[in-house]
Amino acid sequence: MLQFILKRLGLALLVALTVSIISFSLLFLSGDPAAALAGETASDQDVEAIRRLYGFDRPMFVQYWEWLSGALTGDLGESYYFKLPVASLIADRLQITMLLGVCGISFALLTAVPLGVAAAIRPNSIIDRVALFLSVAGQAMPSFWFGLILIVVFAIQLGWLPPSGTATWAHFVMPTIVLGYYAMPAIMRLTRAGMLDVLSSDYIRTARAKGASEGRVLFKHALRNAIIPVVSLAAVQMGFMLGGSIVVESIFALHGAGYLAWESIARNDLPTVQALILVFSLFYIVFTFLSDVLNAWLDPRMRAG
Repeated sequence: MLQFILKRLGLALLVALTVSIISFSLLFLSGDPAAALAGETASDQDVEAIRRLYGFDRPMFVQYWEWLSGALTGDLGESYYFKLPVASLIADRLQITMLLGVCGISFALLTAVPLGVAAAIRPNSIIDRVALFLSVAGQAMPSFWFGLILIVVFAIQLGWLPPSGTATWAHFVMPTIVLGYYAMPAIMRLTRAGMLDVLSSDYIRTARAKGASEGRVLFKHALRNAIIPVVSLAAVQMGFMLGGSIVVESIFALHGAGYLAWESIARNDLPTVQALILVFSLFYIVFTFLSDVLNAWLDPRMRAG
């Protein structure tokens, strides 16, 4: 078990290092960052002055090492547009994104798991077909289109919910549905497949033969074992959803880290874009690592080893 965790930790650190290199390299992929900051009307002297001011005239390895050293200590540079430390800027906005992510994954689990269980209990029934339809629709429907439809119906036509903002809990209802619906198909399919596999196992038939009630068989014996990979998947989906919140926050004008990413890209705020890519990637890496550790801990064979 310990050896497995150490291997996964080493792999996670290696991926994080690779992500940091890619994040830093994005600064130079679009051309000369000094020329981009100076603008189209700037003279060569202005561009050279900006290059010296921000240290772009130094070797790239030196720039990367300085940026990485600062990132490890929490110093992600200063925003070109907001004129504030990037770390504090992201910390202020990250609260909304984390809240939205927790609400989204909670909505996905509370809807997908019961539907997956119901579909497994009654395969090829109406419930199973509805679950299949929702699963396919969730994969095929773009989140920005789904969000706009919800705004038109529930905010503009019916007036039940506010279209944007973060003032009250009602402002998070539609963003939570859009973000959670993104994770529902995978969770629903995995729950259904796990329940079908467990319900056909020998110990379930033995429990029924001993006279255990159907509710006890389903929820104490079957669901408890089928839910293990779902919990692991939910951790990975949480990482995906935090990164995918950029689209949702932009649609509903939620001023979280995702909306900050959209603002920074539009305003060519390169240090903030770099830092956000790194932060979102690290979220995914951390949740994936936690998912692997959780799987290993729940696996009796791994704990015995």
